[in-house]
Amino acid sequence: MASAGAAALARALLAWALVALPLALPQPHGHRKVVEKEASFDTTYADWVDADLLNIYAFNHSVRRNWTEGVRVSVNVLSDHKDLPVLFVVRQKEAVVSFQVPLILRGLYQRKYAYQEVSRTLCQPQTKAEVETQHFYVDVSTLSLNASYQLRVTRVENFVLWTNVRFGFNATAAQPQYFKYEFPEGVDSVIVKVTSAMAFPCSVISIQDILCPVYDLDNNVAFIGMYQTMTKKAAITVQKKDFPSNSFYVVVVVKTEDEACGGALPYYPLSKHASPDEPVDQHNRQKMLEVMVSPAITSEAYVSSVLFCLGIFLSFYVLTLVIACWESCRQQKRKGLLAAMDSPSLDTGHARSIPDSFLGRAPYDSYGYGSFGNGSSSSAEGVTDSMGSAEVSYGYVGQEQFKRRTPSAPLRPLSIAMGERSLENVAGRPRLDSLSSIEEDDYDTLADIDYDKNVIRTKQYLCVADLARKDKRVLRKKYQIYFWNIATIAVFYALPVIQLVITYQTVVNVTGNQDICYYNFLCAHPLGNLSAFNNILSNLGYVLLGLLFLLIILQREINYNRALMRNDAHALECGIPKHFGLFYAMGTALMMEGLLSACYHVCPNYTNFQFDTSFMYMIAGLCMLKLYQKRHPDINASAYSAYACLALVIFFSVVGVVFGKGNTAFWIVFSVIHIVATLLLSTQLYYMGRWKLDSGILRRILHVLYTDCIRQCSGPMYVDRMVLLVMGNIINWSLAAYGLIVRPNDFASYLLAIGICNLLLYFAFYIIMKLRSGERIKLIPLLCIVGTSVVWGFALFFFFQGLSTWQKTPAESREHNRDCILLDFFDDHDIWHFLSSIAMFGSFLVLLTLDDDLDCVQRDKIYVF
Repeated sequence: MASAGAAALARALLAWALVALPLALPQPHGHRKVVEKEASFDTTYADWVDADLLNIYAFNHSVRRNWTEGVRVSVNVLSDHKDLPVLFVVRQKEAVVSFQVPLILRGLYQRKYAYQEVSRTLCQPQTKAEVETQHFYVDVSTLSLNASYQLRVTRVENFVLWTNVRFGFNATAAQPQYFKYEFPEGVDSVIVKVTSAMAFPCSVISIQDILCPVYDLDNNVAFIGMYQTMTKKAAITVQKKDFPSNSFYVVVVVKTEDEACGGALPYYPLSKHASPDEPVDQHNRQKMLEVMVSPAITSEAYVSSVLFCLGIFLSFYVLTLVIACWESCRQQKRKGLLAAMDSPSLDTGHARSIPDSFLGRAPYDSYGYGSFGNGSSSSAEGVTDSMGSAEVSYGYVGQEQFKRRTPSAPLRPLSIAMGERSLENVAGRPRLDSLSSIEEDDYDTLADIDYDKNVIRTKQYLCVADLARKDKRVLRKKYQIYFWNIATIAVFYALPVIQLVITYQTVVNVTGNQDICYYNFLCAHPLGNLSAFNNILSNLGYVLLGLLFLLIILQREINYNRALMRNDAHALECGIPKHFGLFYAMGTALMMEGLLSACYHVCPNYTNFQFDTSFMYMIAGLCMLKLYQKRHPDINASAYSAYACLALVIFFSVVGVVFGKGNTAFWIVFSVIHIVATLLLSTQLYYMGRWKLDSGILRRILHVLYTDCIRQCSGPMYVDRMVLLVMGNIINWSLAAYGLIVRPNDFASYLLAIGICNLLLYFAFYIIMKLRSGERIKLIPLLCIVGTSVVWGFALFFFFQGLSTWQKTPAESREHNRDCILLDFFDDHDIWHFLSSIAMFGSFLVLLTLDDDLDCVQRDKIYVF
């Protein structure tokens, strides 16, 4: 009985709980009321909604298959309930769009911005029927007690963009705009240009496929398609093959903040009682824009541009071949005249005499060279003895005179400055021995070598023979290392660069983010996966002209080796010593500059700019080394030390680009290193390498200052060298001071300017000293100098046009973009590539041919400067 009573009591308690529980729960104010209204376009509906009310507006409109008409929903919530917003849901046949008002968008550092007025364009459904009536509904709901709003649905005029027709519109962060464009027949690619008179507010331009939903808000516009930020200009090239429907949307979104476009962050007010999550009302953040879609170039333009590029640079091959044939004919004619001169005359039985001027070379005897008598180039008896010559006065204006040697016995054998080796003795031994067992240090095994060097290299006036005493085979091997080293560097440098830029281009194509690369978007013609093929094609000149220069050097070396094999007197003991290793390195560097510049232009930005400049540093350094080697073959820098210094320059270039912007400590350290390096190099050049950097350097400096400046005031022993080095120090100290004070943002170009200024200074000094020494410049190098100078002038003009700059944000860089100027394919920077490659090639030819006038002059008659 007890158990039965307990069970009955339990059932009674459970029944009571089931009855009492609903009474304990919070009860709703009432059942939600749903009001559906038939609505029409272009009518403003002022209404209200609360937690118990759901308003539904029913719209219908006709959709035609061959005509697209945009529909735009605009709402404005008049009540201020940020915690309980009004929710709008637009239900279409194949899509749903929902948004809340106030619309909350986030900016940098999770800042919140609220917008009371919102407008959205509806995604347009497709239809297969000629005409179809479609319905869509706008649902309005909220959890607040009472919220009033305004609703208006309109048709979008000019929703479809027409080719070459400009259309203007307004947009805000909460009122984005997008339009549809359909490819006409026969057009495979177009360029979408968006412009604005106002730089800010910052906006985003996006190209999206015809899909629903359309991502047209600041927080989702980067989800699909191609996009780029914009201040005043934006341009995106769109290809038909990327859009199966042959149409696309142009989406324009105004960002909540301007930081992405280089603008300042807005003031974010925070009071003591305000919450950090309180959204800020940006009021009317509006931008006026214009959009125009134009056809891009056709495939025929690509073909004609490639042929144009090839034609320009292949014409240099043809010109070189013509000049080579003409020179060969001149040489054959000259040999015939020499043969006729050596044959006895029928009248007298004696050899004929042909003046030097008729053979195409100036009579050096007129200003004291006196290399050969009677125009003979093959007989050793017609060579002047330099040690037995008389001395005549030869001097510069206002300076101590040189002593030029003139022949006292025209038919005595030639002797080099430091010995009595005649041409017969030199010609009696082979010149092209194997280099396998020859080392540069083999020459320095003599016990008195250091003393001998000090005696020779510290003379007041040096000739080339004094600095060309080492075995030619040793120096040939030494300078060949320049070529093999740069070839090795090129392989190891280029392979990761190519891999990296391919990755960059892949990222751009996959993500659609066109802010990664700094193109000239108004003249960027894609080909395959490449976004700017024209900027890559224009670098072809560096490669082709570099290869042509290598072929010219190869031909010169073959001719020189043949002359050595036949024991030609001029090749053995006359002219500037011929070493081709540096020339091969220069040609290779020019080709690599073209390859790496092309790699840089696959995706130009600040992280890979050193790819474009690394071999420019090398070219400048190699040209200075070659110019110095001409008259200092024995004491020029080795390949290892030269490339080590260039590697240090490239290291500073990378560090400066990454850390140098506005970094005072970096600029102080770099300026100190720059000045110290300039002083050390000046000392090395002034004393021809005959000084030592050791613990006694300060004592020797004080001794020189005391003896030359205090004890007796005497001028410098090497006046010409001192003039060059003083000018070089003034320029370098000035550049160091400029960098320290101004701190230019483009450190890589600043560093390159230092190298180019030093190269131009040394080249100008070389030309001036060459002319002052009584030497002359032949026609071909003179034409190269004049032509190269003109081409460099035009090239620099196009270089400084500045079509883009990675020193600014991508949006600001696009403000400098310009249209194509050549064949509707190449822009100003492409012209710079064309002209600079030609100018570099011409500069190399100047270095190659500058001293051709000395090919018949004894080396002890050629002065060192």
